Amino acid sequence: MNLSTNKPKIVVLGAGYAGMMTTKRLTQKLGPEEAEIVLVNKHNYHYQTTWLHEVAAGTINPNRSRIMIKDVIDTKRVALIQDSVVEVKQDEQRVVLENDEIGYDFLVIGLGFEKATFGIPGMEENAFSIESVDKSRLIRDHIEYQFSRYKNEPGEKDHLLTIVVGGAGFTGIEFVGELAERVPELCKKYDIDKRKVRIINIEAAPSILPGFDEELADYARKSLAFRDIEFKLGVMIKECKPDSVVIGEEEEEIKAGTIVWTGGVQANGVIGKSGFELTKGKVTVNSDLRAPGYENIFILGDCSWVMDEEKGRPFPPTAQLAIQEADTCANNIYALLYGGELESFIYDNKGTVASLGGQHAMGTVFDQKKLYGVTAKAMKNVIDDRYLFLLGGPKLVLKKGKFRPF
Repeated sequence: MNLSTNKPKIVVLGAGYAGMMTTKRLTQKLGPEEAEIVLVNKHNYHYQTTWLHEVAAGTINPNRSRIMIKDVIDTKRVALIQDSVVEVKQDEQRVVLENDEIGYDFLVIGLGFEKATFGIPGMEENAFSIESVDKSRLIRDHIEYQFSRYKNEPGEKDHLLTIVVGGAGFTGIEFVGELAERVPELCKKYDIDKRKVRIINIEAAPSILPGFDEELADYARKSLAFRDIEFKLGVMIKECKPDSVVIGEEEEEIKAGTIVWTGGVQANGVIGKSGFELTKGKVTVNSDLRAPGYENIFILGDCSWVMDEEKGRPFPPTAQLAIQEADTCANNIYALLYGGELESFIYDNKGTVASLGGQHAMGTVFDQKKLYGVTAKAMKNVIDDRYLFLLGGPKLVLKKGKFRPF
């Protein structure tokens, strides 16, 4: 593909939170005559990663989580290439795609995450993961299929109604919360006694939601336990088989009809393949969000670690972080173009709220004020709608938002 002009070419890889917002900010800061902007993504849509647990549980329609890129990005201003990234050739300033290749002057990498299985035997082959709209929809369909099998197939089959979720981090806990809402609907649909269904959350750490305030995490656990979620904490999954998991030192085997792994993520494999130095599967970027050793490559979102200098550890990889990184990235590309001073990324923690299904939620906002229940759920919706507003204005909020009037 020949997109070469005399203008500097800025190529953004990935249309996740970081990639979409960086592209949006670049179009606001730079006129058509100042730079050529290219966005590469394997789909023609962007999706709300933070809504995928709802898609996987079946509590929202998959299309609700998808936003067509052309609806929020001016494709007359941004060249959209629908393709998959294979490798970045840094020394040649070139990106290899499955069907083409493209050169760049500035590169922004926001290719998202892949599941990290930490070498647990069978986990890669036998467990589902909440990684994309399609994979989340597959989980939803599989769970319902198991209910249908239970209703229609003869023989011993109670295990078909057992759902095992590995990992009690943000995604795992939000997912089991949605399952607590979805399972009664499926039981009613297939005329199944709800007491036959087991939802088991397994976590190697001694508590759920590491990084959350202990009081909030305890509230979440009690809320979910009240709705029949079983927890096995401080227990490691030793092996994942096609229809069971083996856990703990005593190697207890739990038969299950559905196994979903949410226990870890790492940067898209393209990052390692392209020769960037990895720390626990991601690139530790400089304070200006550039990859170490490269003046024109920025790595954002789930592909990078951004250090919290005060605490001496990386910031947790959230949508909020990725959205804020986009502002710094766009500002720094502008500075590189016009000789300004690059800025260091400063994270403004507006708080974190976790949905626990239905009207249940908990978290913190602004000055670490704690919220619970319906109030927290309302704030979660506000946070989601704020992103939609930043990306596509009031029109997108009305179309996709959690507070839609229709």
